[in-house]
Amino acid sequence: MGGCPPATGLRSVDHPNPRHERYGSDPTHAASRPVTASSTPLRTAVVGVGYLGRFHAQKYAAHPECDLVAVVDPDEARRHEVATEVGAEALAAHADLLGRVDAVSIVSPTRSHHAVARDLLEGGIHVLVEKPITVTADEARELVAIAEANGLVLQVGHLERFNAAILGVAPLLSEPRFIEGHRLAPFNPRGADVSVVLDLMIHDVDLILNMVRSPIVSIDANGASVISDEPDIANARIGFESGCVANLTASRVTPRVERKLRIFQRHAYMSIDLHARKTAVYQLGGDGMPTPLPGITMKHADYPEGDALATEIDAFVHSIRTGEPPVVSGDDGRRALETVIEIARLVGDEAALDAAAAGGAGPGAPSGGER
Repeated sequence: MGGCPPATGLRSVDHPNPRHERYGSDPTHAASRPVTASSTPLRTAVVGVGYLGRFHAQKYAAHPECDLVAVVDPDEARRHEVATEVGAEALAAHADLLGRVDAVSIVSPTRSHHAVARDLLEGGIHVLVEKPITVTADEARELVAIAEANGLVLQVGHLERFNAAILGVAPLLSEPRFIEGHRLAPFNPRGADVSVVLDLMIHDVDLILNMVRSPIVSIDANGASVISDEPDIANARIGFESGCVANLTASRVTPRVERKLRIFQRHAYMSIDLHARKTAVYQLGGDGMPTPLPGITMKHADYPEGDALATEIDAFVHSIRTGEPPVVSGDDGRRALETVIEIARLVGDEAALDAAAAGGAGPGAPSGGER
């Protein structure tokens, strides 16, 4: 546990083109090969139909531009149960999808992400892979290279990018100077085989990397195990070359649920409640309601519940249809992964580090794609 000097080797967090669209991907990346015949449904499938994978299958089955061909899971009873529910074929192996589908969601255990995504991308299939993208950064780089070489979409499932409150404040973000984040939740045995950094903090790390778009120069972090064998609560302080500092806390041993970001930038302060989908924006000289502070105005906004997963899959389909870069690119997933691996090292998450050193042979989600 403890801190580290200005980060050397944190090549994950380079942002070679910081001026590109904040909630899109780097336009310097090769565009994907578009599937332009929108009248022809995309043939889709889901690999891993545990807790979250089942929802992916439901979204594809209901999507007007998609034909859900199959679901894949090693658990025979589970794959048949979900296949019956969504009207798709039940398959035991992802290799059986080659030549039969155009796009796949991978919602299997993290340790399997690299091998499954590599096989599908090499087979000419667009991939949406759940977070974290892989176990190691080298695995993530390989997937990015394969997708670019084959003109395919590789999107990573950092779902909070599609939270309505985040999308609502996105146009107001301009060079944040200080960010504070709290992501708190009660203990849940599902996911307790990895630390709170990989389980929860990775969400806010991805959001902040996307907001700040500046190289990381330092990370300090501490954590503690409370219930499980891995850290259950962690705090990280991330310094950026731009001068921005982000202070993040994640806990899975808290009685209440809280997912909040507070962002300070010149002439503005934004409070974002990702759980309740509410925002409060205070600005100097803004057009909101007056406050007791001279020249400071305030705007509150409530956003409908929406369906972030459906929006995420819509974005995936849009990228495939148009050839536009995905909202959350493979490189975005790699940067978030490398950052949380460094935080995991600092908080003493030995399981995550052993898995990374072993090239992906460590813990993942439970079998059957349960996430």
